[in-house]
Amino acid sequence: MLTKRTRWGRAAAAVAAGALPCLAFPAPALWWFAYVALVPWMLLLRSAPTGRRAALEGWLGGAGFIVAVHHWLLPSLHVFLIPVAALLGVLWIPWALLVRELLGGAPARGRAAAALVVVPAGWLLSELARSWQGLGGPWGLLGASQWQVPPALLLASVGGVWLVSLLVVAVNCALVLLVAVPGARAPAVAGVAGCAVLTGAVWLWLPRPAVTGVVRVAVVQPGPVGGADGAERRFDVEERLTRGLVGARPDLVVWGESSVGADLATRPDLSRRLAELSARAGAPLLVNVDARRSDRPGIYKSSLLIGPEGPTGERYDKMRLVPFGEYVPARAVLGWATSVGKAAGEDRMRGAAPVVMDLPGGLRVGPLVCFESAFPDMSRHLAREGASLIVAQSATSTFQESWAPAQHASLAALRAAETGRPVVHATLTGVSVVHGPSGGRIGAALPASTAGAAAVYEVPIAGGTTLYARFGNWPAGAALAVLAVYGAVRTARAVRSGRPAPEPSGPPARTTRG
Repeated sequence: MLTKRTRWGRAAAAVAAGALPCLAFPAPALWWFAYVALVPWMLLLRSAPTGRRAALEGWLGGAGFIVAVHHWLLPSLHVFLIPVAALLGVLWIPWALLVRELLGGAPARGRAAAALVVVPAGWLLSELARSWQGLGGPWGLLGASQWQVPPALLLASVGGVWLVSLLVVAVNCALVLLVAVPGARAPAVAGVAGCAVLTGAVWLWLPRPAVTGVVRVAVVQPGPVGGADGAERRFDVEERLTRGLVGARPDLVVWGESSVGADLATRPDLSRRLAELSARAGAPLLVNVDARRSDRPGIYKSSLLIGPEGPTGERYDKMRLVPFGEYVPARAVLGWATSVGKAAGEDRMRGAAPVVMDLPGGLRVGPLVCFESAFPDMSRHLAREGASLIVAQSATSTFQESWAPAQHASLAALRAAETGRPVVHATLTGVSVVHGPSGGRIGAALPASTAGAAAVYEVPIAGGTTLYARFGNWPAGAALAVLAVYGAVRTARAVRSGRPAPEPSGPPARTTRG
């Protein structure tokens, strides 16, 4: 029986331990820390005296993780971030129960070996659940912390960020066995060796994307522009920067999200200025219009392709909107969020389908808008539809001094590696960056500190397809199959014995202090 002081101490430790993995993501970007970041939390969970206690500490740790990774949302959501974190923290309860059941006490070698497969599968289940757009989307997936590690990027080309998450959690699980269960060190060492062999085999034998050509892409980043007439003044800065590209011979000029603040059908003057810029630069412009449309009700965020004659007719309307930032879920119930933070006063409208745009010279571009670059399935769909270049137009100026711009930019590396297609991440205020078809960075990034800049990148174009683009999120299917088999075996044993599965045996909880 835990004392009241011990219960509160463990609860605080769970929140803190759950928050630790945030250090593996940008801006700290301590990628190596991801392989040990879960160990304190898992050690706490395995020592929980009851399943109910493990569930509580899994929930608290999950909430701590959400707050830590998304702390930069506080200026927008204020205290509303806490109930959101409490809601999403529930998704870690099944994983916490698996940790206690498989790693608690003194597991035999068989149970320890099973833990190396089942516990990562349980973690992936929580990531899959919260990746649903209605629950905030796949921001802060553990595998995404490995965006700058070439072997991990190659694994992403095989099974997406999901496979990388599985490997990272498996290593954490093996370290827990090495630290806390002397009798299970053999399967723990075998597990680490297996992860290393898998990574090495992929690194040695998986072919890299074959480069078939190079395109010159210009990124225009106007920098912070505020005030009541901010949209007009931002357009002026973007126009000036684009004029400076004359002679640079770009094949495409990209502006960031919300780079145009008026519907071009109602502002023919802006349309003429954009057409002139396209003619002078000798390349089409991909801009993003954030405005109320004249041909249908509502406000849309739309990627538009502009040529020397004006809009070409190629248009993509953003499909996946940012909860609270661009729409309020169940507004009739949660509309009060607009009074305590910067939640959307009016819901943006959603687009109907992805679009692949055809540019002169045969280049095919798949646009994404901001938050959508967090979704692996969207870039995969564009690649399968024939996009040879993926462009993510973004704006994170609301979170300019936080970790958000760097976190968002890092996602481009994962999307490039998964699809074998280069990704251009173009923003209004930084970080703007380009990643090649293997996920490696191309050229220098335009940081958030840059006040008005344009850069031209030599972007390699690759043919072929990756295993992830071909087969999709097969690690999710494998994880669900593992959990189903484990549940069936556990149930069968309980039926044969005529009683519920036993609690893991082990020392009293007091031995786990510190």
